[in-house]
Amino acid sequence: MTALGAVSTDTEVVPNAGVKVIQVVTPATVDDGDTITVDLSKFGCTNIHGIMGFEETTAGEVVITQAPTTTVSSSTLTITIGGSADNLVRTFILYAY
Repeated sequence: MTALGAVSTDTEVVPNAGVKVIQVVTPATVDDGDTITVDLSKFGCTNIHGIMGFEETTAGEVVITQAPTTTVSSSTLTITIGGSADNLVRTFILYAY
């Protein structure tokens, strides 16, 4: 397991919906068991309601859904990659507030 920090590309995809919907895309170098962080304050948020995860091939083909584990501390979300293979792109959809 490696703590990778803020290595993902984070984009708000549905503005003004009552909650922020944020897309988090990791590079293909992320492995099972790694952790990544997302600065929620960048989107005016302090916590999340939920997360949906997807594991993709590097060609962008969605393979499976994931159920990552998360923690939030001081507006920083930590996502632990779990139940998957190494060196794959992951996309997470966050429902943040």
